[in-house]
Amino acid sequence: MTERAYHHGDLRAALLARAVDEIDARGVEGLSLRAIARDLGVSHGASARHFRDRAALIDAVAIEGFERLLRAMGTVSEGDPISSAAREYVRFAVEHPRLLAASYAAKRAESPSEELLEAGHRLFEFVVEMLQRGQQDGTVRPGDAETQTRVAFAAVHGVAMLAVDDLLYDVPWEQATDEVVAFLTSSLRAETTG
Repeated sequence: MTERAYHHGDLRAALLARAVDEIDARGVEGLSLRAIARDLGVSHGASARHFRDRAALIDAVAIEGFERLLRAMGTVSEGDPISSAAREYVRFAVEHPRLLAASYAAKRAESPSEELLEAGHRLFEFVVEMLQRGQQDGTVRPGDAETQTRVAFAAVHGVAMLAVDDLLYDVPWEQATDEVVAFLTSSLRAETTG
């Protein structure tokens, strides 16, 4: 391939796609912007016009990771959005553990970009809004939706990390997720009277 094939922004997308695939398959440790540029048949100088360095590329991969996770969580069931979003979070973590780990690690790095911080925060806001809608329609108990989200996020992320690290004591991750989801939805369910 030549640099010409990537004019008008195509090279940035190709570099990012290749980096996402590399991190998803092997992790962030061996990622090299030079190697990716070489694999795509372009010079390091051409790649540097889109990503100033490896850290900038990892930042972009992290944003893409959070966006993919958010899209997965957004394919929720209308009948049970909280449960299906939680299941999709764990499924994504199990299927893309290195990408998710790289996304969170980049967010915790010394100087993450504002765009990366916003991408990570959109996950939290997605759950807050979901719980607020549940409060409005009477299916979720009243209370501070941000507090409820922190608790729910901690539980779901926790089971996801246990599944990724194979620490569920021979329980399939789907079963462990269903158990956590059942506990969460029971805790979040609005009290019914009568």
